[in-house]
Amino acid sequence: MFFFTVVLADRSSTLLVDQVDRLRRIYRTVQQRRPFETIAICILPDHLHAVWLLPEADADFSSRWNLIKGGFSRGLEGGPPSMSKLKKREKGIWQRRF
Repeated sequence: MFFFTVVLADRSSTLLVDQVDRLRRIYRTVQQRRPFETIAICILPDHLHAVWLLPEADADFSSRWNLIKGGFSRGLEGGPPSMSKLKKREKGIWQRRF
C-alpha cells in the first residue's frame, strides 16, 4: 500500500476543486489503463491525498501519477515556463514530487 500527497505548484490555487470533474475523468482513465485500487482519496483545493494498492509485482506508481498529472494539465494554462520546465515539458501546474 502506498500513501501520496500530490501538490499544485501554486499553493493558493483552487484548481483541483474548480476542475474536479476533469481530475476524476483523467484519474478513472489512468486507472483503467494502468490498474490500481484506490483505498482512499481526499481532494482539497491545492493538493490531494491518496492511498493506493498496486497489483502484485507492479510498484510503478510513478508512471501512473505522471499520466494523471499530464492528462489533467493538458489543455490548462500554466504560469510562464522556466528553462528547466521547458526542457522537462512541464507547465508548472504541479510540484515535481509526490
